[in-house]
Amino acid sequence: MQSDTIAAISTGMTNAGIGKVRLSGDDAVTIVDRIYRSPGGRKRLSDVSTHTIHYGYIYDGDCLIDEVMVLIMRGPNSYTREDVVEIDCHGGVVVMKKLLETVLKYGARLAEPGEFTKRAFLNGRIDLSQAEAVIDVINAKSDMALESSLNQLRGSVKKRIEKLRKGIIGNIAFIEAALDDPEHIQAEGFGDELAVQVRGYMAELQKMLDSADNGRLVKEGIKTVILGKPNAGKSSLMNVLLGENRAIVTEIAGTTRDTLEEHVSIHGIPLNIIDTAGIRQTEDVVEKIGVRKAIDFAEEADLIIYVVDSSTEMDQNDDDIIQMIQSKKVIVLMNKSDLRPVVSRSDIEKQLQAPIIEISAREETGLDYGYMEQLYTFSEPGRDPRTWVMSCSYMALVDCSRLTIQAGDDADNARWFRISYRLTDEHRDYRRSQDTGQVESVEHIQHYELKLWTDDTVLCSGIEKITRKNRQAATVEYKITDNRGLAFD
Repeated sequence: MQSDTIAAISTGMTNAGIGKVRLSGDDAVTIVDRIYRSPGGRKRLSDVSTHTIHYGYIYDGDCLIDEVMVLIMRGPNSYTREDVVEIDCHGGVVVMKKLLETVLKYGARLAEPGEFTKRAFLNGRIDLSQAEAVIDVINAKSDMALESSLNQLRGSVKKRIEKLRKGIIGNIAFIEAALDDPEHIQAEGFGDELAVQVRGYMAELQKMLDSADNGRLVKEGIKTVILGKPNAGKSSLMNVLLGENRAIVTEIAGTTRDTLEEHVSIHGIPLNIIDTAGIRQTEDVVEKIGVRKAIDFAEEADLIIYVVDSSTEMDQNDDDIIQMIQSKKVIVLMNKSDLRPVVSRSDIEKQLQAPIIEISAREETGLDYGYMEQLYTFSEPGRDPRTWVMSCSYMALVDCSRLTIQAGDDADNARWFRISYRLTDEHRDYRRSQDTGQVESVEHIQHYELKLWTDDTVLCSGIEKITRKNRQAATVEYKITDNRGLAFD
């Protein structure tokens, strides 16, 4: 436990309806008791029960500071596991500062940034991962970031680490006991068993390490760069995604010379979107700088949105862009679908393996945000985010075959498994308005065949149907059959 008592303003330093000053430490209740007066003047906070709230006034000597509500929370049942007092006052900046000054005058010390959470950590209420999650909850920019931070705050990382630690300590204890008393504790065959467990520990730790980058993307946002040659519709797309005319749009090629950055959340997915200058060979000095910046941003991007003008022939500029983004996560948007198409899907598929969506940024039709979810979802750490839509089927495949999977005695004899995933059918159903002829909705349906193999033997197989409609998230239906003929839906 800490010996001194700290205090700080816990609410934002701006005028609001309510402000809060918090104290934590052994003398928290005593300090507030010196400056608190109840309406009748007879109540002492030192005598009240824990987790109670009391109406009254704060005085500095005979000078009234404010009318308040005082919340008493005695340790260890508090955020810091120390005695905590929260004074709810009016939310003016002046009154909050005056109240804090009074608390400091009567014996508290000004808290350092994050010191309340630091004390919660030092006093064993939360572990380091939960302490880090506190600021992530506060700074969350999207539903996904908030959910991830709350899960960590609830101890999702802590529980995984504790489980690993418990298993490791248990094995260490057994080894030490067997060495101390070999006559009564038999360790025969334990080495082989331990090798299997250690491989499991290492695999789990690797999954946690691999998930670190996903956590960064959730908290900071996916760095998404819009690329394309001039006049492809990049700035129009930026405006559609933001829902406002943020970028200048004209029919003149090369209107955008510099980068434009904005943050947007799409279906809970945080995107830091960067609109860039059109990439082409140019002698214009200013435009050259813009093109260089676009290339630099693309190299550092987590996700590329490649905008293709489907109403004009692809040229060397498109070839240069495709070559540059081959190793990146990419969504291809074939823009200007409201005009007569000159570029087809097959023209792009010959050069680039990526999801392709036909859109019209001007008409605001065709945008399928489900592809972004397909490329980036963070439900299971360590998994390639591009395979999220297969998760249910993979889990079913592994579950229905787990009784046939036997761990090897060592790495050389261990059995390896592979999952094949083959597209067998794909089509789109378009629904057009009878009045305007414009596309109102698009249903994209894909059928896949899945198999779990060991050597040349199929342990189980299945069929998966993925349906995406307009901007909605994908729905997945599957049926799995194991090698014994048992079906799973």
